[in-house]
Amino acid sequence: MLTHPKSLLARMAAVLGLCLLAAPAVAADPTGSWLRDNGASRIRFAKCGASLCGTVVWLKEKNTASKIGQRVFFDMVPDGDNRWIGKAFNPEDGKTYSGKMFQDGESLTTSGCVIGALICKSVNWSRSD
Repeated sequence: MLTHPKSLLARMAAVLGLCLLAAPAVAADPTGSWLRDNGASRIRFAKCGASLCGTVVWLKEKNTASKIGQRVFFDMVPDGDNRWIGKAFNPEDGKTYSGKMFQDGESLTTSGCVIGALICKSVNWSRSD
């Protein structure tokens, strides 16, 4: 039995559509430059060994505790979909905290936490590549 070409094409398109729906979501990639929501700084996330690190690459105010080239996020490793955990350095108080990141498209939220992540201070970033 021969199948009409239009019918065969419609079936192939339906199968392709189902395959695309079943494909896994593309994981977020935080590598690149991010601008802080208040416009005061820009950091760049890049691979550093098996993890990710975030380094200050631009500052609006030159007289801040943070310095260009200073690593403020390090040892960031995947912790679920679009989430990473590691360490966050706060140049303002000179302390290192447990760090978390979550990426939602072109937005990134970073947090430095204490007391087992019960108290966290978060900052929002937008991609600026």
